[in-house]
Amino acid sequence: MPDTTVTTVGDLIAALSAHDPATPVRFATQPGHPMEHALDRVVCTPDDAESDGTAPTDPPVVWIGVGEQIGYLPAPAADALRWS
Repeated sequence: MPDTTVTTVGDLIAALSAHDPATPVRFATQPGHPMEHALDRVVCTPDDAESDGTAPTDPPVVWIGVGEQIGYLPAPAADALRWS
């Protein structure tokens, strides 16, 4: 599997497009104590983030929220991420 640095929505789409759309997706965190999490919401700011009617002045950023913790990251995933 090639190394892929994801910094834009386009990078993420390209990285995911190599996989079956029905494949489960998880978020891996904490390289020293690897855990796996479900994904939560995907949002974009500024999108009137303050909800006060003030026009946003910063460029938009897409955020992927971390959902509930599922458990420990399997060793093959930690190896693939070069965390072991």
